[in-house]
Amino acid sequence: MSESSDITGAQRTLHALNRLAFGPRPDDLDAVRSIGVDRYLARQLDPQSIPEPEELTNRIASLRTLRMTPVELFIEFQQPLREVAKGDQDARKAARREARQVIMEAVEARIIRAVFGPRQLHEVMAAFWFNHFNVFAGKGLCSIWSGAFEEEAIRPHTMGRFRELLGATAKHPAMLFYLDNWQNTAPDSPGRRGKFEGINENYARELMELHTLGVNGGYTQTDVIALAHILTGWGLLKRGAGMNGRQNFTANDFQPRPRAQFGQFGAGGPFASFRPFGPFGVRRWRERNQDSPQQNQQLPRGVLGQYGFFFDTGRHDFATQTFLGRTIPGAGMEQGEQALDMLARSPVTANHLSYQLAQYFVADNPPPALVKRMASHYLATDGNIREVLATMFASEEFWDERDYGSKFKTPYEYVISSVRATGAPVVNVLPLAGTMAQLGMPLYGCQTPDGYKNTRDAWLNPDAMMMRLSFATALGAGRLPIERPPDSDLGAGGGFRKSGQVRPVNYDGRMNPPAPEILAATLGNQFSSRTEAALESAPMQLRAPLILGSPEFMMR
Repeated sequence: MSESSDITGAQRTLHALNRLAFGPRPDDLDAVRSIGVDRYLARQLDPQSIPEPEELTNRIASLRTLRMTPVELFIEFQQPLREVAKGDQDARKAARREARQVIMEAVEARIIRAVFGPRQLHEVMAAFWFNHFNVFAGKGLCSIWSGAFEEEAIRPHTMGRFRELLGATAKHPAMLFYLDNWQNTAPDSPGRRGKFEGINENYARELMELHTLGVNGGYTQTDVIALAHILTGWGLLKRGAGMNGRQNFTANDFQPRPRAQFGQFGAGGPFASFRPFGPFGVRRWRERNQDSPQQNQQLPRGVLGQYGFFFDTGRHDFATQTFLGRTIPGAGMEQGEQALDMLARSPVTANHLSYQLAQYFVADNPPPALVKRMASHYLATDGNIREVLATMFASEEFWDERDYGSKFKTPYEYVISSVRATGAPVVNVLPLAGTMAQLGMPLYGCQTPDGYKNTRDAWLNPDAMMMRLSFATALGAGRLPIERPPDSDLGAGGGFRKSGQVRPVNYDGRMNPPAPEILAATLGNQFSSRTEAALESAPMQLRAPLILGSPEFMMR
């Protein structure tokens, strides 16, 4: 293989926009050229320095459920199901239809931010970390909590320290519910009853296998069991306890209904007679329990009352544990915090995360030397994600011309980059979400905790290419109904229906088709001679679809 050389000229600008962003929008190439690629990189690594357009912030602000905590979401959208008589099917359907609003608004927020947000690296990293810490919105209460999980546990920490991100995800109700740690209970504890029947290893295993150390991270089944014992009692706020933690849930509080999908979760609930903490949860906890000094002294570190997290001493195993060769003395919640500290600061975790970041941003098989340098910088900066990214973006490997245009776009990246390239306004996100779902990548719809793959072999197949070309034809010819208000049925354009299937996307809309010459300029006119010849010989109305369906556009 010949020696590598750096990408230069227009390709360098396009490479930055394809890797740090979801591809260019009209005028993005000129904007980046005017300030220089290095300055563009620096600004994207500091998203707060980039002002967001008022139109975008107003639209996100209009999505009411996006501002609600898990407790508030439970009370408004789950509680009504408890109050509906079992035989009143119309009322139950209405309650479930209302609950679907939550996931619809989460889907809209994700797509609108990715298409129009100027803080593109932040959006890329939000999608990356949600996928890394995946929760499936089709499982029970995750249908109303997945959006909150992204807003509260992922987005504030996309480029902070990994330990903070890890702790936020570990305590969030969506993760506690999805991987069953809310049920994890010491076998001989006073809180063992009903669904709290004993040790549940699900979260402990995925915490090491996926979130930190990796599949070959050197841990054993003994470590899984020890970590599960350490994380006993990490659960959800207790019902009707007035925040004093003395009343447990009943066995049916979190029992999903059979074949649970969006809005199809059980009628019981943990917050039936509880009002949310609000933004000053810990302070209010203390204020309302002034008559219990002992409890105030035992308030565990990191209680996120407004999110619904609760450490239950009645279900915790206080025994000393040996975890990854180290002794963790018997204690309360501090045992779990110490375990998270160990995992976040492990050199094995540093290597695992660096490999995944390099695989996403550089190549399906990232250069080992780059991964090693990134891991070293991770350890030197105590897991500072921004610094690790900066190391990668400054590397020769990131700018190696052999990896230019080498990453095959996932369905999410392909749909988002297509709409960005056209510059089309998006009133209705459902056809976009529906296309992602039909291509096998529904938003918040990955059932397994390992998330979606980002490599070529996971997505390149004949059936998927035919669907992409149908989408490209509809968007390029102005037949995608994204410029008109959506109907109220999530299944019509981009999510799960009751059966778990997605209806065919409606390609009979009317929109202003993109001008092919502007579209080609937006993409830097970086086409092969074969694609250029096809464009020149095609009728004008087919040129935009050909660009969006070209081999070059499938790559980033």
